[in-house]
Amino acid sequence: MELTPQQALGLRMSSLLLRASPGCAGQATGVAAVVTWLGAMQAQDLASGLWSFGARLPEYTAADVTAALERREALRTWPMRGTIHFVPSRDARWMLELMGVRMLNGAARRREQLGLSEETVAEAMEVLGAALAGGGRLSRSECLAVLADKGIDTSGQRGYHLLWYASQRGQLCLAPNIGKEQSFVLLDEWVPDPHRPERDEALGTIALRYFRGHGPTTRHDFAGWTGLTAADAKRGIAVAGDALARVTVDGVETYLDAALLDTAPPPPGDDEMLVLPGFDEYLLGYKDRSLMVADEHKAAIIPGNNGVFQSTVVRAGRVVATWKRTLAKSLVRIAVQPLVPLHGSDRAKVEQAFEHYARFVERTPEVRWP
Repeated sequence: MELTPQQALGLRMSSLLLRASPGCAGQATGVAAVVTWLGAMQAQDLASGLWSFGARLPEYTAADVTAALERREALRTWPMRGTIHFVPSRDARWMLELMGVRMLNGAARRREQLGLSEETVAEAMEVLGAALAGGGRLSRSECLAVLADKGIDTSGQRGYHLLWYASQRGQLCLAPNIGKEQSFVLLDEWVPDPHRPERDEALGTIALRYFRGHGPTTRHDFAGWTGLTAADAKRGIAVAGDALARVTVDGVETYLDAALLDTAPPPPGDDEMLVLPGFDEYLLGYKDRSLMVADEHKAAIIPGNNGVFQSTVVRAGRVVATWKRTLAKSLVRIAVQPLVPLHGSDRAKVEQAFEHYARFVERTPEVRWP
């Protein structure tokens, strides 16, 4: 089957749970359902990660999402590409073992640069394990203080590396923040009943979830998102089997959830307006973002090409503006920077879309234009 770019974009928005679709009916009913559907959600910036849930769960506030995280519906760790993601809690361990383990290949070189010996790393893991055992939960600064008390130097990037390494090895994971700080717990205690699929099953599961939650898109995008080898990416698609459908978009082979293809949602219209965080899967889930972003706008969305994405306004599936927010006691002040002309009814639709975000942060919106 051949799809036009607009048809593909409509399907992709449905896959990402950003528009209603019969093919996704009943899937986005809570935090656990959303993160399981998408496979994982980038979350190195916590506020951005919370709004990624809120954009897909219209009745939720930030407090509701945090409460779901306390119920362990999802957790944060480094499952792939050395980047923090939300993942389904019971899937964290197998995701680390399947995809996160590749990041450990370069860890020895990084420790050498930091002046950390293998003995120091082993001691740090032992100290952290003892400090957190029995249901303990410590902020990042408290973890570093515990290490320092045992004579382990955490200056510079050493402390961060030790916490990252312990998490990458599956000893620690990130629980909801304590105040404004990251907090750490023992993964085995936070999730005492993990899923433990065999490797082939794990490859098939992550392939199904990625294409179901991001398709139609390519095998290259899948390998880039997971950090898997090309061979493992191909194997995962094969294991997923008939659950995935293969279609072409402008002559390029792509995959998506076969059930979603059956529903044939229409292409997005100009009345479909979204306001998304900078680190949303809508852009971060792909290496090729040409369906959603014009080439001339990439520099505004990723200033300096440094991997820090600006929050975006999306009209009919295409990024048309960036935005920043400032929280006050009862207000959320939102500054919009258009990338294309936005006047009259377009501005009204943007401001209406921000009402959803304002409800999420439980404040009154104040939208400013240049």
